[in-house]
Amino acid sequence: MQVLSRWHDIVRSGDPSGLAEILAEDCVFWSPVVHRPQAGRDLTQLYLTGAMSVFNDSFRYVKEVVAAPHAVLEFVCDIDGITINGVDIITVNPEGLIIEFKVMVRPLKGVNLLHAKMAAMLETLSA
Repeated sequence: MQVLSRWHDIVRSGDPSGLAEILAEDCVFWSPVVHRPQAGRDLTQLYLTGAMSVFNDSFRYVKEVVAAPHAVLEFVCDIDGITINGVDIITVNPEGLIIEFKVMVRPLKGVNLLHAKMAAMLETLSA
């Protein structure tokens, strides 16, 4: 699960340019606010880049459970005075690349805030 170390480096740096190196071409992203999976490296990279822009300096991982090829990383952050708690569920393929990235978030107020902020950020990134 060496890819997790690289993922943590990318998150710490706030620089999404290394995402393409750790995402499988057929990676699937599961958003907490979009009902369909987003298939492919490009879409996964777009969503993760948007999330890195929306989450601020308060974002931090507080727990990590690894049972290869899966990892669950619990995070906490504060956005606009709302404490958001969630998990990133990551699956890695035999080549050591992320093949699935699923995000779950709570509370509902936080989900709604993230939905609005991510929609605005994705619109900016897609333009």
